[in-house]
Amino acid sequence: MLTHPQFDPVALALGPVQIHWYGLTYLVAFGLFLLLATLRARQPQYARAGWSRRDVEDLLFWGVLGVVLGGRIGYALFYKPGQYLANPLEILMVWKGGMSFHGGMLGVITAMVLYARSRGRRWLEVTDLIAPCVPTGLASGRIGNFINGELWGRPADPGLPWAMVFPQSATNLPRHPSQIYQFLLEGLLLFVLLWLYARRPRATGAVSGAFLVGYGVLRFVAEYFREPDSFLGPLALGLSMGQWLCLPMIAAGAALWAWAARQAPRLG
Repeated sequence: MLTHPQFDPVALALGPVQIHWYGLTYLVAFGLFLLLATLRARQPQYARAGWSRRDVEDLLFWGVLGVVLGGRIGYALFYKPGQYLANPLEILMVWKGGMSFHGGMLGVITAMVLYARSRGRRWLEVTDLIAPCVPTGLASGRIGNFINGELWGRPADPGLPWAMVFPQSATNLPRHPSQIYQFLLEGLLLFVLLWLYARRPRATGAVSGAFLVGYGVLRFVAEYFREPDSFLGPLALGLSMGQWLCLPMIAAGAALWAWAARQAPRLG
């Protein structure tokens, strides 16, 4: 049975300025997006449509706004609506923690709609380009969660070789290192599957639909190993909030994927 290493959350301190590991994982996520989206923009179907590195840089800017605003607002609405409705100014206190992936995704979708309109492009063309570039950012974020010793897993069999005690949980129970599971599933595995799928020209919306289904399914599975939020616990049917939020995501992705399958494929 392992014990969480208890990393110092501060990676570098320069006088009063502290650089946290979690902040660095965000920088890594943004850097990977810039690299991968640039490679996507060079693929024939996007190059012919006039995509450039400058477009990718603009996409990153819009995406960062969507992630931060959507993630924070989504956390307030999905997880603690009563608290934040009573104290709305606390939504702005991002340093206190609390971000929702599903909220961040909705924020990015909204940002991409605005970006597409401002550039006269189809919204699904934009989301198809960025979808395979998202999982590496998710993987980076899960590493940040593991370093911080947060979002730990449910109790595990002590005989499990990688079961781990998280002192932050205030118990000595061996737990699943669910952050690593999510890193491997919705991060690396989803990236490989989407990147390979998107290498060939696909009908508009197909890659976006594949992302929604893939992430929704893999996150739903990972939630069986992740400890539900203490202030919520299991909800109806014993599912966590994360699992309930994944269900409409999977349904929307399946519908989009099916719709795309009926469209004429792109020419490569």
